[in-house]
Amino acid sequence: MSSAEEHDYAASIARALESQDESLRLRAALAAGTHPHPSLVEPLVRRCGVEPDFFVRENLSWALTRLPADDVLPRLQRELTSKNLFARTQAVHTLSKIGDRRAWPWITADLLHDPDDDLARTAWRAAAALVPDDEVSALAGELVKELGRGDDGVRMALSVALLGLGEPAVTPVQAAMKSPESAVAEHARATELMRTR
Repeated sequence: MSSAEEHDYAASIARALESQDESLRLRAALAAGTHPHPSLVEPLVRRCGVEPDFFVRENLSWALTRLPADDVLPRLQRELTSKNLFARTQAVHTLSKIGDRRAWPWITADLLHDPDDDLARTAWRAAAALVPDDEVSALAGELVKELGRGDDGVRMALSVALLGLGEPAVTPVQAAMKSPESAVAEHARATELMRTR
């Protein structure tokens, strides 16, 4: 493909990602992942922050995983400071999919304890995937602070993240079982039960 053809291809994908037609956006995301091009990083990330359809969003994230991490990671890092909550959540989600541990320092305590349940649980999943071995205990200590939070789905997401940390999470979860806060103790007991089944 010539440079002119590459430019035309990337421009056509970028236009299609802005279409009102959901199926066209989905096809564009699939094409971007099938034939990745570095110039698509910006339109893909930008669309992630506003895309209403789950399947399109998942394919936008997938397309970003197909591009060089050196191109994608800095753009996602900038997205983490966006005023757009949805954009921040999608950026964290995509970082978890890429799985590059250089992004670990960006999964901050602010993200782990964000008041928005969707962002927080996305951050828990990303943190569990990206945490280096020497930070696992510290991460477990942060995550147990969220025990008792949210509805059943949120609690399950936290339990899964804690269980994914393995042995370093066992002691803090067991300690939380003695919490005077009934919701915390109950959630801790449920997490421990999942581990021992």
